[in-house]
Amino acid sequence: MSTEIGALSKMKAQRLDNGEIQYQLPIGDQRIELNPLIGKELTLIYHNEIRCCHCNRKTKKSYSQGYCYPCMQKLAQCDMCIMKPETCHFEQGTCREPSWGESNCMIPHYVYLANTSGLKVGITRHTQLPTRWIDQGATQALPIFKVSTRLQSGLVEIALAKFIADKTNWRAMLKGSANAIDLKQKANELVPEIDAALADIRLKYGEESVELLDEPVVDLHYPVMQYLDKISSFNFDKQPIISGTLLGIKGQYLIFNTGVINMRKFTSYHISADFN
Repeated sequence: MSTEIGALSKMKAQRLDNGEIQYQLPIGDQRIELNPLIGKELTLIYHNEIRCCHCNRKTKKSYSQGYCYPCMQKLAQCDMCIMKPETCHFEQGTCREPSWGESNCMIPHYVYLANTSGLKVGITRHTQLPTRWIDQGATQALPIFKVSTRLQSGLVEIALAKFIADKTNWRAMLKGSANAIDLKQKANELVPEIDAALADIRLKYGEESVELLDEPVVDLHYPVMQYLDKISSFNFDKQPIISGTLLGIKGQYLIFNTGVINMRKFTSYHISADFN
């Protein structure tokens, strides 16, 4: 079966009640159910066209995962504070799009612990759980703080990042599931370490700005038939046709017997897919 050519979007994922993750690959208006394709041949073809996911302008290069250069320069969702939330400048009146900031940054966020390639700290909007954990390939996750804004989540994350990692080793993540971690115990050990930082945040933004949570650990199980011993990464810019047996899906990566590809990296690339 062959799909029509369409713009690639990041994979859609849903966590079922048993913790298993179901994936779809959006190509234009089409949604390919990926879990049934594991163990089968899948071919992805890049058709040498990229169009901005915001304005649909044709662009030679994708910026900030799917945007043209002008949009990357003007949109709030492409600003540096999205990568470094502690640099949020909304309160200074310099947000690129104040209405977007109101809707996406000046809302509750969670600070969480996750087990990806090992223990890490991360943040996400309250609307993005468990999506954020799935995108990172986490096998366990635990929300530990709820805060009022994105800026405050960044400040808490920085405090915790002095003691644990804030990034995932994607190669290690794709070689298998990390050993299970007692996230509750880790949280109990880490929270007292940042008491001073939490006190400063509450003093500046109000006592209710940071709430310590008591949530259950969330387990996530990815549809992977077999992991690779050696990781080689595909790139549509260098190899427009990617083909092989689909061995599994984890995070935003398709795992083929021939290598892996980060589908989110190629948002807005126009591709088609062949599969049986």
